[in-house]
Amino acid sequence: MQPIFTYGLLVNGLAFFANGIDKWLAVHQKRRIPERVLLGMILVGGTVGAGIGMLLFRHKTAKRSYLLLYFGIVILQLACVWFYLKN
Repeated sequence: MQPIFTYGLLVNGLAFFANGIDKWLAVHQKRRIPERVLLGMILVGGTVGAGIGMLLFRHKTAKRSYLLLYFGIVILQLACVWFYLKN
């Protein structure tokens, strides 16, 4: 169980900090982290970290297309967990 916990902590920490860094880059009009990278971190398990980062840094919370993809990934992940636990 420890490797799964370590992986979750790492990927959520990276997703959180990536949202903070991308917000800082946006404010300072620098080259940004591509959305596909941010969404990729969410897809591989960084859902909680990215969600907290979005709320704390107020980042990507008004962009409808990003939010639809974010919540689509959340629903997909919840469905996978449900199917796994069901069997």
